[in-house]
Amino acid sequence: MLRNGHRKGHVVDPHGAAIAVGSFVLDDGEWFTPHEHPAHQLAWAAQGVLAVRTDGRTWVLPPSVALWIPAGVRHATGATSAALVRSPYVWPDRCPPVWNTWREPQVVPVSGLLRELIGHLAQDAAALAPEERRRAEAVVLDQLHPVSVTTVRAPVPTDPRAREVADALRANPADGRSLAQWGAVVGASARTLARAFAADTGMPFGQWRTQLRLEAAMPLLAAGATVSSVARRVGYGSPSAFVAAFRRGVGVPPGTYFGRPGQ
Repeated sequence: MLRNGHRKGHVVDPHGAAIAVGSFVLDDGEWFTPHEHPAHQLAWAAQGVLAVRTDGRTWVLPPSVALWIPAGVRHATGATSAALVRSPYVWPDRCPPVWNTWREPQVVPVSGLLRELIGHLAQDAAALAPEERRRAEAVVLDQLHPVSVTTVRAPVPTDPRAREVADALRANPADGRSLAQWGAVVGASARTLARAFAADTGMPFGQWRTQLRLEAAMPLLAAGATVSSVARRVGYGSPSAFVAAFRRGVGVPPGTYFGRPGQ
């Protein structure tokens, strides 16, 4: 049995079902503390934008995508805008063996059919006959197909001078100053800063800044901002340059990730 510890939600977990569904509301900026589940979770927001942090990675999840979190994987879940979360939980011993082979979190597209099926299973347990629920559960599991996307990740450096640069860029991702220019601000040479970013974040400064800009762009795009406006806000000279950077960094263009063809 899954327990609901959230004051603004509930869990539908009928006896013998393969899938339970938790429904709850998260306010903008509200997070659950790190935790894990005995069941696989499909973290998804029917409305708003969900975020999941695990193992040093962060996923931003608009309603067009969900994150499969294998049972036992420790994670924290929150909202970057007010969200109606509707998460299926799949019991490992009641699902096809293939789903138990996913050892790492996987991004899954949420089609219109999957959205409706999750809502169908979120009804009160008495609303569906056991056989009707089993048929719906089977179709849900058939709809889960991971897409190849890369997590956007911009770790914070530990070197105090590099951290000062990182904090300033988080506040204004469009700031285009070079490392030499930043060095004059924080009292370090460009070479020293470059070494600090590489040692502390595992990537060169230019790559780190691209990751930071994409990280800043994610919640803006998820909130419905246009590619053109987001490109300007995070420091790209043109929408095409931003789309190209997003595709390289994430693996798909923004329109595909956020379910808005044509962007």
